[in-house]
Amino acid sequence: MTLEHHIEELRAELRNAVDAGERHQIEAELEAARAQLARRIAEEELP
Repeated sequence: MTLEHHIEELRAELRNAVDAGERHQIEAELEAARAQLARRIAEEELP
């Protein structure tokens, strides 16, 4: 699974999460995945 696909999966899970604890966990995973994607993009832009 690509990182982009993983982010989309997490976003879908977040939309369907009803429990506050589950929402917080998914939000944390989503934030970490987005940060990882941003790092990859930054690395690609380096000369």
